[in-house]
Amino acid sequence: MTDTARVLIAEDDSRLAGMLDTLLRSEGFDVEVARDGQRALHLGLTGAFAVIVLDRGLPAIEGLDVLRRLRENGVTTPILVLSALGTAPDRVDGLNAGAEDYLAKPFDIDELVARVRALNRRASSVVPTVRFPGGRLDTDSRTVTVDDGRRTVLSERESALLERLARRPRQVFSRAVLLDEVFADADDPGVVDTYVHHLRRKFGRTLIETVRGVGYRMGSL
Repeated sequence: MTDTARVLIAEDDSRLAGMLDTLLRSEGFDVEVARDGQRALHLGLTGAFAVIVLDRGLPAIEGLDVLRRLRENGVTTPILVLSALGTAPDRVDGLNAGAEDYLAKPFDIDELVARVRALNRRASSVVPTVRFPGGRLDTDSRTVTVDDGRRTVLSERESALLERLARRPRQVFSRAVLLDEVFADADDPGVVDTYVHHLRRKFGRTLIETVRGVGYRMGSL
């Protein structure tokens, strides 16, 4: 795992995507590029990003549709929309779809970098509490507080797994994705099942749902 902030760039113009990739990497970000809306949606749902830079005019799935689907699936990553559509109604449409910021093309490079930094700071300053049905997790202290007031301290890996599931409560995670994003230092997918078992033993089987043949998703206490 790395502490470098990850940015997803969803842009089908190869020259602009390459320029943004190089620019943001030079600013210290870890960058991934999606060239169409389907890829952007997949990465946005399955990856952990600090900021998403999203073009409206994407092939396969239009940018605002990607944005709406991410929000409908509980993805709260700050999103900056880039678009040649820059009128006031266009900006309102983007913000109403769930974007935190909107920048019209052509844009000033320094302004884009400043806006990405601002969104990253905003994401980093969020109170480290993740709610889920029946309780909440304080990620700093790794403490789960259930609605009746009982508290349980988790191990680092238990907390990381619960946080990953709770931040995307409607998403089903495969074992391979959880192994990569939560247990990056392990190579056996069975470690995911082990820590699911640990959490269920502490809070009951309903905390994490098994989706047969696919993986796991957040349940409730």
